[in-house]
Amino acid sequence: MKKFLNILLVFFAVGGLFTVLFFGIYGAVQSTKTAIDENNTAAELPLPEKTGGLRGQLGIDKNINESNIDEYLGRDDSVYRDMRMLVDTASYEAIGGDSYLSGYVDGFEVVPYPKLIQATGLPPEVGEAYSGNTLFSRQDDKIIANYKESMDFMEYYFPKDKNIFLMCGGGGYAGMTKELLTELGWDKDKIWVVGGYWYYEGEHNIQIKHDDNGVISYDFWKVPYHDINFEYLNEK
Repeated sequence: MKKFLNILLVFFAVGGLFTVLFFGIYGAVQSTKTAIDENNTAAELPLPEKTGGLRGQLGIDKNINESNIDEYLGRDDSVYRDMRMLVDTASYEAIGGDSYLSGYVDGFEVVPYPKLIQATGLPPEVGEAYSGNTLFSRQDDKIIANYKESMDFMEYYFPKDKNIFLMCGGGGYAGMTKELLTELGWDKDKIWVVGGYWYYEGEHNIQIKHDDNGVISYDFWKVPYHDINFEYLNEK
């Protein structure tokens, strides 16, 4: 009988230790999951608010911009879009930028704004903007889809059920993209224009441009670039 009681005591002791370990591990996992959820989805975002001055005229946000975008990367409830071309026809070197996509912030995917709709209002110093095919055109102050797939493309790369963070070289294309999306029916309070890569000094820089003793090269193969091949679209 005594031997049987000893066995029972050992059984309950081991079982109790297992229970403590199980719930301890489970609690740690849940705490980690909660922290991840808070970082990626639960953190409250300030409503978009234009900053002052010239940057505000470009639509750049006062609260979320190049200076702190790192704090808002990797959210499950958001998408990140850089609106530059790999090689722009406009000469942005004239205003201290780069016509070539010299780098981007990790987490952003590149969608060329000039192929969405004709870019207007560029600084005269940069010369002619891209003038090729576009998904949309502006006619009599109305936006017209040029292809049957135009809206499908927009809804795929700029999902309406997500927060949208927009960036480009200096901020102009990003601001124009928000204006386009808003005119097409997107919620302006879910779109942030976070400014220009040229002014980004954060920790998530993916460098594309390289200078090897004066020889310039670009690692375009690194860029998550979503070009638009109009040859395979159906005109309306």
